Amino acid sequence: MSNDIVDPGEGHSPAAWTAVITMLVFFAIGTAAFVLAIEWLVWASAVGIFVGWGLGFLLAKLGYGVNGPKFTPKPHHY
Repeated sequence: MSNDIVDPGEGHSPAAWTAVITMLVFFAIGTAAFVLAIEWLVWASAVGIFVGWGLGFLLAKLGYGVNGPKFTPKPHHY
């Protein structure tokens, strides 16, 4: 058995962080808008969630994803 821990690297890239943070912000805004019954803002936030997903996809294609040339992984200390 080896003591080496292999990190798959999922979610540790600028593309992933940008996508997740963007979608969380829009989700929070949409939740508040739902509670306050602001229907247009609920739908705008739903669209914003897809914008966040697309932003993460675009950044990954531009090389900021886990296996992209513009991303250098940082060592994890366990």
